[in-house]
Amino acid sequence: MSKCFDAQDMNEKMIEKTLIADELHTAIAEEQWVLCYQPKAELTTGKVVGMEALIRWAHPSKGLISPAHFISIAEETGQICAIGEWVITQACRDILQWRSHEVQAPNVAINVSARQFQDGEFFEKLVRILANHDVSPNRISLEITESILMTNDEFIGDILKNFKKLGITLALDDFGTGYSALSYLKYFPFDYVKIDQSFVRDINTNSGDAAIAKAVISMAHSLGLRVIAEGVETDAQCEFLCNHLCDEIQGHFFSRPISAGEIENFLRADTRLPEHLLRMEKPQRTLLIVDDEPNILASIRRLLRREGYQILVANSGMEGLSILETNSVDVIISDQRMPNMTGVEFLRKAKLSHPDTVRIVLSGYTELQSITDAINEGAIYKFLTKPWDDEQLRLNIQEAFHYKEMADENRRLTFQIQATNTELAKANRQLADIVEQKQQQIKRDEISLEIVREVLQYIPLALIAIDDDNMIAFVNSAAEKIFQSAQPILGTDISHFDSTIGTSVTEFVEGEIFPLRLGNQAFSVSWRNMGAGSRSRGKLLTFTPSAAS
Repeated sequence: MSKCFDAQDMNEKMIEKTLIADELHTAIAEEQWVLCYQPKAELTTGKVVGMEALIRWAHPSKGLISPAHFISIAEETGQICAIGEWVITQACRDILQWRSHEVQAPNVAINVSARQFQDGEFFEKLVRILANHDVSPNRISLEITESILMTNDEFIGDILKNFKKLGITLALDDFGTGYSALSYLKYFPFDYVKIDQSFVRDINTNSGDAAIAKAVISMAHSLGLRVIAEGVETDAQCEFLCNHLCDEIQGHFFSRPISAGEIENFLRADTRLPEHLLRMEKPQRTLLIVDDEPNILASIRRLLRREGYQILVANSGMEGLSILETNSVDVIISDQRMPNMTGVEFLRKAKLSHPDTVRIVLSGYTELQSITDAINEGAIYKFLTKPWDDEQLRLNIQEAFHYKEMADENRRLTFQIQATNTELAKANRQLADIVEQKQQQIKRDEISLEIVREVLQYIPLALIAIDDDNMIAFVNSAAEKIFQSAQPILGTDISHFDSTIGTSVTEFVEGEIFPLRLGNQAFSVSWRNMGAGSRSRGKLLTFTPSAAS
């Protein structure tokens, strides 16, 4: 029975795919597409530094359809090439529109499918579209998934190098979801790495996701690459990424995907990330107080009202964790005895999701063992007792903020060092690319030189080449036959071979034919400077036998 249902389900899916594929033909012909843009913000300045172009299908009866519902089918049927070409063309049109309105748009990232890369004309098509719309290649970025790189390493590598030479920046998308990401970063000329949103979603609560994100950032920076985190939706996620030196973020927290017209207004407004999330900005001191007694919360708020802190309050550990997910907090003060979750349990969880916070227990009860364990494992910075001394509590909180700011300053210095190291790594990578290009050019020049040498050997006209110091650098076969009695020796001065030749070269101008007798043979000789069409230097002498005088 289940097999029948499975077969029926498969048939229904096949029918649905066929219907979508048929409708895509019409959509392509009628250009039933809308292009949205999602801005990317830099975590040092908060400014918009790029945006990703995202397609939507404007279906005449079903409305806007997400690419998740049709891109895979377009890939299977090969229709993705036409759709991708439309995306690039429309992005160029929008760039021109922004330019005409005097809006300087940042780099636009375009997703490229494996099918497009398999199209042998993709590079030429992209170059042609950019040229037709007068859009500079450095205004475009290509986002490439690992699946593309798994098809044909050498072929893909050559295409990516061509894009780089053109000035297009390259980003490795969905990093960490494939199989051989490390080798991709090492061998392909990427500028950016994008941390997949699956690792960002639970970055504040899942220690595994947090560890992966930190490892990706560190590894990319060591190779001179910048890092973009996508799918950022909360203040806390943004804070985590900022604190761990991510370069840029993209997601609903900063902006949802918006139309080309809305992007124009977005850019004109100079929209930025909140200052407290910027790596180089000193954030406002934020304190979270967690206690199930409202009078305690009120008393502490009243005590600290003149200190200039931003004070957040929660009535339980669960509420405190919820606040931490959406707010940047420096210091936490928690009661120990609370329903459902003790203060120590709450602070342990707070440490896992927000390890940079300074955590204090304030309690009238002394459960020594659990508190001692929490202190030993680093979950608690200090233990204070109720009732408290106002001045002592104020001083302890000031000390906690000072401790936090010292840690932040250390992180800031660490960032500066890592930023410098990243730039050095990037410079080293660029230098290695230049050295490789030079070595390849040298090999090509050597091959070209060998070809030229071989061609000159078979020319019936006698040829001798001398360098700038009048040293003999080349003698072809015809010249060797003429001068059998006294062979010109490579590396010797032309005057040592025959003083008459050396004198004549200085007496006659370039291109002028002059007579020359060598032994019993008469020649018509001329010389020309080398280097007009190459990097060669020196002179090329031609010897044409003439009637003896």
